[in-house]
Amino acid sequence: MKLLYRLFFSVIPGILILLKPFSSKLSHFLEGRRHVFTKLGKFRDSFPGALAWFHVASLGEYEQARPLIAALKAKRPELGIVVSFFSPSGYDHVAKKPQPNLDYITYLPLDKKSWGQKFVQILKPELVFFVKYDLWYHHIQALKKQSIPVFLVAASLREDQSFFGAFGSFFRQNLFAMDWIFTQNKKSLDMLKQIGYTQASLAGDTRFDRVASTAAEPKKMQDIKNWTNGRPVVVVGSAWEEDMAILIPLINSRPDYRWIIAPHDLSPEPMDRWTERIQLTTAKYSKWGQVDSNSVLFIDNIGMLSSLYQFAKIAYVGGAFGKGLHNILEPLGFGCPVIFGKVKNTSKFPEAEQSQLEGCGFSVADERSLTEVFVQLENPELYNRSVFSAQNWVKSNLGAADRVIAKVAELISKHER
Repeated sequence: MKLLYRLFFSVIPGILILLKPFSSKLSHFLEGRRHVFTKLGKFRDSFPGALAWFHVASLGEYEQARPLIAALKAKRPELGIVVSFFSPSGYDHVAKKPQPNLDYITYLPLDKKSWGQKFVQILKPELVFFVKYDLWYHHIQALKKQSIPVFLVAASLREDQSFFGAFGSFFRQNLFAMDWIFTQNKKSLDMLKQIGYTQASLAGDTRFDRVASTAAEPKKMQDIKNWTNGRPVVVVGSAWEEDMAILIPLINSRPDYRWIIAPHDLSPEPMDRWTERIQLTTAKYSKWGQVDSNSVLFIDNIGMLSSLYQFAKIAYVGGAFGKGLHNILEPLGFGCPVIFGKVKNTSKFPEAEQSQLEGCGFSVADERSLTEVFVQLENPELYNRSVFSAQNWVKSNLGAADRVIAKVAELISKHER
């Protein structure tokens, strides 16, 4: 299997280059990695000090890394922080805005052996964190040859992952190369024990730290506050076509509400289609004035959603009917009950099932069940219980980042002795 893996990553770069003219996404993926070593070398020349490297797949994993980065910076302010992304969408989102705790953002080269070795050789990190699952064999092996401590954080393991499939013995090498694994849940810890890995502990989900931080200091949005004017607000986050199909009848039946909709796709076509079916007055944020009398506001930009939940009485988070449920913890961080579509793969989104058990998350399958849940949440008694449940669940899960950093400090101290 190791030979096949090496062969795959030896030939795949050439194949991708041949396919590049036929796919704008692939072109973007490859262009982002051009001159990655030259740029990394220039950064390292300008920043020769000690640094920590965090690798994330995309934006969701970066959000999980942020509390860890903040906690590490608080403990060691002089330590440089580098974050690498695999996905262009995550890289683009983060690179557009200032990131106060980051010293450098880069793409991760494809996992070709020579590239993995070169990346580690140039970067020379003091310690490394892989977040959740995006593990790459040759990069990890290059780190181990240099005796650099490597940790997996926010691990959430499932039976369908490569570690447990037909070629599990090869991919499990990535897990066994870790100096310590911090899991999100007990199930992941148990799965590690079943394969004989014991250098692990249950730390929890760092996203709770992140959403609590956002809720404590949300962005000031006076224009939105003025527009809501005391009316009940529903915030729809990451809306897909399948979500809007069941939401639009509900929107049309509740003209007294303010509806804030953040689409997954920011191109105008979906919003224009939905506007034709919505009977209430709509507006797009980019062309909106606070004095407008619209009841529906489309957020046609990136970066506002996480703070918009401060205005929500109820939230709906999309994606479950399609590629996967988006972040339901963001509204829960504000103590806001959240509705979402029926999740197909519950093991991939354990927070969806747990939120229902806690009494602050509500799964719907169609227009009828959505209306039934919404009516229930309009009952003050049930609503207040749900708000309390959300607040209590988030509060009881705080501290994952501090637990990780404390254990890492302990392990490194032992290693140095």
